[in-house]
Amino acid sequence: MMRLHGVLLEIENQPLTPAELHDQLQAICPEPKKSQLAQQRSCDFSHELQVDGKFRRLRANLYYADSSLAAAFRVIPSEIPDWQWAGIPQSLGQKLVYQKDGLVIVTGATGAGKSTTLAMLTNLLNEAGGYRIITIEEPIEYRFEKSGHSIISQREVGVDVISFAEGLRSGLRQDPDVIVVGEIRDTETAQMALSAAETGHLVLATMHTRDTKGAISRYADFFPLESQRDMRNQFALSLRAIVSQRLLPGQIEGAKRCLALEVLWNTSPIFSAIRNNKLESIDNYLLTGRDEGMVSFDESIRVLYREGKISREVAESHVRDRAFLSR
Repeated sequence: MMRLHGVLLEIENQPLTPAELHDQLQAICPEPKKSQLAQQRSCDFSHELQVDGKFRRLRANLYYADSSLAAAFRVIPSEIPDWQWAGIPQSLGQKLVYQKDGLVIVTGATGAGKSTTLAMLTNLLNEAGGYRIITIEEPIEYRFEKSGHSIISQREVGVDVISFAEGLRSGLRQDPDVIVVGEIRDTETAQMALSAAETGHLVLATMHTRDTKGAISRYADFFPLESQRDMRNQFALSLRAIVSQRLLPGQIEGAKRCLALEVLWNTSPIFSAIRNNKLESIDNYLLTGRDEGMVSFDESIRVLYREGKISREVAESHVRDRAFLSR
């Protein structure tokens, strides 16, 4: 099966037997990952193959299901998309990456384009020049070309470094200006990302959450209950912005999906809400803080609907208040 623009489609090829599939997947699995696959029953890596005379890269996840080896592949575009194609204002990207220091989080569900946005942000700095950039990824996806007197080191978890947290820890000793973290998924990585942001570095990272408010609550959940108060203070001081993404089906079936964004800037009211654990007030700040650059999902979806890019049915299924579409 394949998923095209969010829709599962059947591939009309001869099915592989479990034995054939096992042999072919083992053949492309890198040696450092085979022990991880055997021990943890899953692993991630990138794979390159030649198609019509051109090399294409895939992100692969091998796993066991029903006692048989299986796989999910994602095509990695050969070029980093431009801002207009992605549906993100370039001015927003520039505002995010030209922060002096601190933590910038891109969040969303699986397949919402977080890695692509992270690559676009990283490439802005790479092309601007004069930055020492370290990326920690599992696996390495987009490859960055040398540009503008920047130095960029891409490190793959499980190959070049043991873990995201260790990549952050050692990265601080490698003279970075910017550290890009493929995903914050555990307590140690979350703590190291805050420490790096506190010590004068810009940290760009992704998380799996439904919206910007969910990213704040999940970050706290990484830590034991007794230390969450101190963590919220540290997080409130280090956070610069959270961008949450959703890809919605467009009006044309089978066409590229439309990107809805929620943008949260760490203004004084947001700082207080995080520090005092009053997250219920954030929804209101998203709606009333437009002059400060805030964008709510409801507002973003309403714009897509009014521009005719998505249907009323799709818009209503993704907003908190359906009446908001008609206001």
